[in-house]
Amino acid sequence: MSLQSPSAAPRASTRRLSGWAAHWLLSIVGVTLLAGALWGAGAWARDRTLRDLEAQARVSAQLSLTALGHKLDKFRAIPRVLAQDTALEAVLESPSPAALEDLSRRLETLARELGPSVLYVLDASGWTVSSSNWRQPDSFVGHDYRFRPYFRDAMGARDAAHFALGVVSHEAGLYLSRRINGAQGPLGVVVLKIGFRDLESAWARSGMPQFVTDDRQVVLLGYPEDWHYRVARPMSPAEAVQVRTSLQFGAAPLDLLPLDPLPASEDASPAPLLRLTRAAAGLEKGARVLHIEQAVARMGGWHLHLLKPVSVDLARAALAAQALTLLALAALGMAGWWAVQRRRRARTLLAARDALEAEVRARTGELRHANERLRAEMDERRRTEARLHEMQDELVQANKLSLLGQVAAGVAHEINQPVGAIRTYADNAGEFLRRGQADRARENLSTIARLTERIGGITQELRAFSRKRAASVGAVELDAALDGALMLAEPRLGRQGVRLEDGRAGRPSPRVRADAMRLEQVFVNLLHNALEALSDTTRPCIRLSVERDGGGIRVRIEDNGPGIDPAARERLFTPFFTTRAQGVGLGLVISRDILAEFGGTLEALDVPEGAAFEVILELMEATE
Repeated sequence: MSLQSPSAAPRASTRRLSGWAAHWLLSIVGVTLLAGALWGAGAWARDRTLRDLEAQARVSAQLSLTALGHKLDKFRAIPRVLAQDTALEAVLESPSPAALEDLSRRLETLARELGPSVLYVLDASGWTVSSSNWRQPDSFVGHDYRFRPYFRDAMGARDAAHFALGVVSHEAGLYLSRRINGAQGPLGVVVLKIGFRDLESAWARSGMPQFVTDDRQVVLLGYPEDWHYRVARPMSPAEAVQVRTSLQFGAAPLDLLPLDPLPASEDASPAPLLRLTRAAAGLEKGARVLHIEQAVARMGGWHLHLLKPVSVDLARAALAAQALTLLALAALGMAGWWAVQRRRRARTLLAARDALEAEVRARTGELRHANERLRAEMDERRRTEARLHEMQDELVQANKLSLLGQVAAGVAHEINQPVGAIRTYADNAGEFLRRGQADRARENLSTIARLTERIGGITQELRAFSRKRAASVGAVELDAALDGALMLAEPRLGRQGVRLEDGRAGRPSPRVRADAMRLEQVFVNLLHNALEALSDTTRPCIRLSVERDGGGIRVRIEDNGPGIDPAARERLFTPFFTTRAQGVGLGLVISRDILAEFGGTLEALDVPEGAAFEVILELMEATE
């Protein structure tokens, strides 16, 4: 053993070093793969975003180009039309002060209709003889513009277009000119100067630099304004001297635009990418922009340029793609870790499952017994509820019969009167027949028939009211229920001398959700209570009113009796509570329960005189 010990220690140390090296090697490989995946995701996102931004920029450039074209087309024909005006030719052939002033007024009116523009006329020597801005301090009248290319070119080739900075107004614009011919030769030139402030304001609101260059790559107009009269490519000294001498752009230095092309490795789009060399148009120095260039039709070398900022969008796209890649890799890692943990948990759960199944079997037996007891209790509860409903129906019927007994005496009196009259009319009819007076006998028999119908109506209402039947909730004519209750209460109303104020006159009967006979029973109860309260009242009165309230109907029954004691009001709907010696204290309770069956309510209102009860029912439809 002592001979092997010296070599065993180095071998153990070598194994530890190998394990350490393998660990670090795997870590380095993992970090490298992660960095590669993040770089690839960022590059893919930048490329895709750049192409989307290019499509958006081309659409924006096309819209701007269309707006510019429409503006040019709108004004291009004006000089041609004016050059053919015979009145204008006549003024130039005989340029009196009055005629020139009248021409200036006409040009002023036309320029006002055209918008931001100036119209003026030069004679054959280049001298301005009439202008639409003749009233303004910077009027063009009296200025010599023979040096302007738009005058020289129009006199030679008839039409000309020239962009320049105004020497009088110091406002840049496009000059469209047309030669005016007379019988003896050229008489002069009509010129229309167009401003582009409206387009430049719209381009500024877009937040993207947009500008127009001429054939020498000089910026004529656009946004930002401090790029005006800069050049998109270096200009030779001789060419620069020629431009400055022409005064086309005043004393502008003709500096280069602050734009540098990006290296080809950074430009993955068909449209070139540029970098700002200084801050401009709200963009920071070094910001990358996508350059879209399109030719302006019929403008001799004009090009529209649009610079779409892309730095922020590219950075966001790359960051989002890299974040999603990290999330995906993290999800994969979590899935692997979860799979390992799942296998471990599965082994643990297997052991616990057997114990749980034994516990479940024991608990299942207990639940079965508890379920059987619960079903027995539910059956007993259903039987109890059925008995309760039967008792409620019996109670309602008992209340109905009690009311019927109270109104029976008045109804008997109401029937006795027509019965006595029937006897008298029958005797008279017999006598008339004996005398041979058939017409008089027929009249008495018709009267007997009407009295019989009246008795039949009273007895039919009594039979319907007293009949016991199951509740049938549906659409019910409210007036039919109220009229039935009033028919039963009418004898007692007459006997007590109670005046009835019925507020329903002339109104169509609403249809409410209720059971017809039970609703009638509620109204009989309320009328009976009012009559009881009016037994000792001088000039007794009952008021009945019906009002609509949104989707409901309010029926109010009021009396001018002694009213309800405040202490008793709180217990009005308590079973067996009554303030009458002969009462049982169930009428209001039963009435409230009946109304609750079909969604109605019953309330005792607080009124200054007497008592008032209000029934609220659900409105179903109204009779037209």
